[in-house]
Amino acid sequence: MSTQATPKHPAWKLPPVGGDPSGGGTGTTPGSFANPSQLGGALSFSSPDSPSMPPPSEKSAWDFMPSDWRRDASGWHAPEGFEPVTQLEHARLGTVTPEMKRVAEREPHLTPEIVRDEVAAGRMIIPANKVHLSHQLDAMAIGRGSLTKVNANMGASPISSDTSEEVEKLHWAQRWGADTVMDLSTGGDLDVTREAIIRAATVPIGTVPIYSMILGRRIEDLDEQTILSCLEFQAQQGVDYFTIHAGVRQAHLPFVRNRVIGIVSRGGSLLAKWMLHHGRENLMYDLWDEICAVMRRYDVSFSIGDGLRPGGLADATDEAQLRELETLGELTERAWANGCQVMVEGPGHVSFDQIEFNMKLQRNLCHGAPFYVLGPLVTDIFPGYDHITSCIGATAAAYHGAAMLCYVTPKEHLGLPKKDDVKQGCIAYKIAAHAADVALGVPGARERDDELTKARAALNWQKHFELSFDPDTARAFHDEDLDVDTDFCAMCGHDWCSVRISKEINEFVSGKDEAYAWDKPQVSDALSEEQIEVLQRRGVMSPEEVHRLATKVRSSMGTSSGDKADCHSDHMDAPAAQNLQGDRLDPVSLEPL
Repeated sequence: MSTQATPKHPAWKLPPVGGDPSGGGTGTTPGSFANPSQLGGALSFSSPDSPSMPPPSEKSAWDFMPSDWRRDASGWHAPEGFEPVTQLEHARLGTVTPEMKRVAEREPHLTPEIVRDEVAAGRMIIPANKVHLSHQLDAMAIGRGSLTKVNANMGASPISSDTSEEVEKLHWAQRWGADTVMDLSTGGDLDVTREAIIRAATVPIGTVPIYSMILGRRIEDLDEQTILSCLEFQAQQGVDYFTIHAGVRQAHLPFVRNRVIGIVSRGGSLLAKWMLHHGRENLMYDLWDEICAVMRRYDVSFSIGDGLRPGGLADATDEAQLRELETLGELTERAWANGCQVMVEGPGHVSFDQIEFNMKLQRNLCHGAPFYVLGPLVTDIFPGYDHITSCIGATAAAYHGAAMLCYVTPKEHLGLPKKDDVKQGCIAYKIAAHAADVALGVPGARERDDELTKARAALNWQKHFELSFDPDTARAFHDEDLDVDTDFCAMCGHDWCSVRISKEINEFVSGKDEAYAWDKPQVSDALSEEQIEVLQRRGVMSPEEVHRLATKVRSSMGTSSGDKADCHSDHMDAPAAQNLQGDRLDPVSLEPL
């Protein structure tokens, strides 16, 4: 008598399954291994906590109301005659603003009411200065209940770029998916550049106002009136969020003494110098309530700056950084009490194993206020490739709680980004943000991926390219080897193409979706100018050419003292240094994009 073997349970067991990021149950995957979504709570879209992680705060913006508001059984009530100005104040009163409706239109997994409630809880912000709304601003939201957002930094320096170039960079960043843009200009006519950017921008614009505050004066001469008048001016122009480095306090400075690279934040280092010179507390901290009053009048959101963020792995998660983060939590509470919207800035350079802790400590100390992080960079030895080292960390940061990622370009640590650097930084960070949204199980986040997979399975090249984030580059790379759309690719050839073979197996559904069927091989259209340019610039400089140019620069600059060339701005003023570079450097053969 024959017997059948009893099936055994598999040796593996799937983790608990959270949300489904597909558009309709597409595919065979079990779904996201993140926590089930809890919109309306502290764990909107969140990763499971590793052991020893700080728990979410039990508080929200509702616990930090203005002192003159009153609560009864029906809810909170503003004092008589109160006129709401900020999105936070409208949300507290139960109002759904046009901007909240627009956010829900752009992110269908949200409703206007959910947006309102998340804003009221302080877990989401809508950076939308009233002045900018009168121009071209298209309202968006930053918060862990919404899709992960990407910020692009740009700005003129004393020796590089101008207003027209910055506006061009703005349009370029918007084209490549930047959700917000920060103007970090430190040179040229800052006010004119800022005005031009705001009027041209459809995305929120942020600034670090201290850069303008010290223009034409020493940091030691900064005073309270200068701070408040500068903030008022930029708010009147329409800036949507300010980075204010009020968390760097006198008591924190001793913990910086033994850091390998000290303070790498411009604002943090400037204010540290001011405090040491005057022997006083950070005047931004002392002026916090007055700063809130200015920002509330225009509904400028806070991006509370991390002036003590680590500038290298050797300084990550140290006492200086964590003590400042405690202060950022305090400042968040005070800003909410003043009716202002808040997000909090975070590190920096953090090794991969420490990212989750950093994200979840902020969630605890800042009561779920959106976290906006730079990277983090997970290694320090790849200058020229830091858009890659940082987007690895950015993916982990977003998965573990960050709401917005500040992009890093290949020029990070080396110079101001040019047009192609902006594109590379934006794309690297769109990858990070999108990967995190899929992993978190945000509804619909994977829908486009599934559509592209169907097109790839059907070997429908044109649909494949149309669904890709950068169709020009995808088409150019394909047509470089094979300018005919065939039922195989140049990587495998016909006989070895596994996708073609799977499509031909009758028992498989792979590649048989009628919506993606195509008739026969066809020659693709001629490459566009942009596609040709993609190919021409790929791998355009050999290591030998890079070395030759570097040697050429060193020999042509000359030196006047020590080992430093005369082009350094600490040997002469910035305009003279720039003129020297222009006079002595032969033009490089590569034209910038």
